[in-house]
Amino acid sequence: FSPQREGGLSYFFKCSRGLPHHKYCRRRYQSTIRAVCTLRPVNIGESLNHSPTKRYRGSLLVTVDRPTMATSPVKEFLVTYLMPEKCYGEIFINFHWHVPCLKFILNRIAAFWIILDTFLAQLPQVLKILWRGSAEGLSLSSVLLQLYAFSCPVVYAVAKNFPLFAWAERLFMVAQTAAIVFLILHYRGNTLKGMLFLLAYGGVMFLLGSYAAAAVVSVMEASSLAALIASKVLQAGTNYRNGHTGQLSTLSVLLTWAGSLGVGFVTLQETGSSLATLSHVLSASLSCVLLAQVLCYKSCTTTKKKSE
Repeated sequence: FSPQREGGLSYFFKCSRGLPHHKYCRRRYQSTIRAVCTLRPVNIGESLNHSPTKRYRGSLLVTVDRPTMATSPVKEFLVTYLMPEKCYGEIFINFHWHVPCLKFILNRIAAFWIILDTFLAQLPQVLKILWRGSAEGLSLSSVLLQLYAFSCPVVYAVAKNFPLFAWAERLFMVAQTAAIVFLILHYRGNTLKGMLFLLAYGGVMFLLGSYAAAAVVSVMEASSLAALIASKVLQAGTNYRNGHTGQLSTLSVLLTWAGSLGVGFVTLQETGSSLATLSHVLSASLSCVLLAQVLCYKSCTTTKKKSE
């Protein structure tokens, strides 16, 4: 064959089949053939990413830039927020349900729900009370226990001198829950009591964060989850006695349930089967009960209004 008449691809195949000692190969094209014959195979991933193409013309190496293909918006979103690119390739290209990748994705989803629960879970409840101008159906004891449960991590973080960014999101939960307590008292005609409660609560939080003994802070931190579970039990009992959920926000209950599931899943991954994991699972189960009550009583109320 003649390298002058044949392209680089034919050149490569004939050299790889044991013809590097052809009379043409021993001459001016010998260095070019050696280079072509030692080229490594092109990876599929590299071809998909449109890496530059190397072509040989005689003894001259020419690099041709291929046009870069735009990344799919779906892939860009998934790789940015949900999974690394390796997991995207395993699941969507190789169709291999890689267990570590699935765990990673579930952890990301759980973290997303935990963040939503932390920042927004109580906000729909506050807005619904303000919109309806009533706090009917909400248990004051339940909300006070929630406030205690959300305050314990804040006191613990302040007492241990944790940086603000490590626990600042808890302040949103505390502020929203304290606002719910005030609104319940306000719509029951006890506005002055509500204002005094907020002042007293702020003072107690300052004293606990600044001067509380380490043993007291540790006990508060350990009892926060139990207080949260008790608050859900009280609210579920109130709903059952009243036969309705009143102004209990469906969206708040849904976010709380999803956040409880997320915390339970993350705790299970980190500590395995433990008392803390079981407590979070119980909390998620009670949130599920509250969600079922909201949906059930809402459908019953709608059916009753239609019949009337």
